[in-house]
Amino acid sequence: MFDTSPETVLERLAALREGDAPTHGGHVLSYVYDSGLAEIDELAASAARIVQPLNALDPTTFPSAAVLEGEVVGFARRALHGGEDVVGSVTSGGTESCLLAVATARAAWRARGGTGRARIVAPSTVHAAFHKAAHYLDLDLDLVPVDAEGRAIGLVDRLGPDVALVVVSAPSYPFATLDDVETVAAAALAAGVDVHVDACIGGFALAFWPGELPLWDFRVPGVTSLSADLHKYGYAPKGVSVLLQRGRDRQRLQYFATSRWPGYPVVNATLLGSKPAGPLAAAWAIIAALGVPGFERLTAQTQRATAALQSTVEHIDGLRLVGDPVGPLFAVCADEGVPPESRVDPHLWADEVRARGFLLQLQPGLVQSDGPRLPHTTHLTITPVTEAVLPDLQAALVAAADAVRGVPAVSGADVLASVGELGAASAETGPSAESDLAAATLTQIGLLGEGAAVPDRLAPVLALVEELPAPVVERLLVELIARVVEPR
Repeated sequence: MFDTSPETVLERLAALREGDAPTHGGHVLSYVYDSGLAEIDELAASAARIVQPLNALDPTTFPSAAVLEGEVVGFARRALHGGEDVVGSVTSGGTESCLLAVATARAAWRARGGTGRARIVAPSTVHAAFHKAAHYLDLDLDLVPVDAEGRAIGLVDRLGPDVALVVVSAPSYPFATLDDVETVAAAALAAGVDVHVDACIGGFALAFWPGELPLWDFRVPGVTSLSADLHKYGYAPKGVSVLLQRGRDRQRLQYFATSRWPGYPVVNATLLGSKPAGPLAAAWAIIAALGVPGFERLTAQTQRATAALQSTVEHIDGLRLVGDPVGPLFAVCADEGVPPESRVDPHLWADEVRARGFLLQLQPGLVQSDGPRLPHTTHLTITPVTEAVLPDLQAALVAAADAVRGVPAVSGADVLASVGELGAASAETGPSAESDLAAATLTQIGLLGEGAAVPDRLAPVLALVEELPAPVVERLLVELIARVVEPR
């Protein structure tokens, strides 16, 4: 029956996985959200297996999918303090939730009489998903500068009749800033503008976070939609998110429906047509098994680990936290208040931490339009399992800082010069660069080619990202990812 035995196929898959970053054990502080409970992963896998053949495209054919979605949305609505007028959809991830929030707001704006090209107003720290939404849905993204600590300045001053949506974050991914949802929503409500709260990363953590926080969810009048990812602090496998909307009539604008072809009538609440039910069932099973007490326990673990790591960073000479981070993530930058010989460059630090067995996420600096330059930073996302590895992680953070204290940051100009004429040609050609030229540049940098792998030291790569114009960087990154997934 098989050309190759299933055992051989699975052995091949396991061998491929050996090159991946570890998804469990607390050694990767971005992208993965490890509860630390093996039984949660096993439950999720078993639930997904039960519904593996289902297509959630049509809940009238597969009513179990409708029940699962309704119960997941119901849990999210309760956790995020929505009333009966709050309804929602399960999506394939945060990006889809954000795209749908923008599409709904644009439709609502047009229904209110808006004409021409609509505008989205958001802080410069808003997630890249909204850049994608503006690109695909043909809206202007009006980015408002934040201060050096990540606080949004003047969002309400940008409101106007052409604004379809203002977006605030709970919290922002780069710096974990909890935007002033109450102030923005009050002004937007008075101006008749929709407000979306992007709580994709923080939603199901902040909902159970110990202590008092400023209001940020549906308790705030004027919040019209909110996104929260279950594949983050809902501990479900990728990809499953929830988009909640205030008002049934408004939420129906999110739907696409057509009967204008000779096939079956198509009605979709999301961008996807055919939809796997596996992630939905996994999220549903985890919610049912953990309940509110389970989420509270896991969130408390995460909060303790976050506080411990923030304290560790605060006691490292030459580093500091960016702003006043809220929730289970934070960013670290060089402390410019100490002499150069005492400073620690966050990118060199992250590379040294990686050499000690823990992966942090390097973030480039950003020159904002009419705003202060944001420093380059290192990002840490904390999960419940982090508490189990705290001693080793804290020791790695301290030792890595000691190893690079006083070492200047990598110069992007020097990195670009090392690439030579080929790099200069690619930089001049910019986003229209031919694929082969872009690939040759990547090969010379060492990011592409025979035997190329993720470099052990990423600080030079990030320095190059900061040095080159954004269109050039984006073109090179497109080529990198496209080449990586081409057939070999």
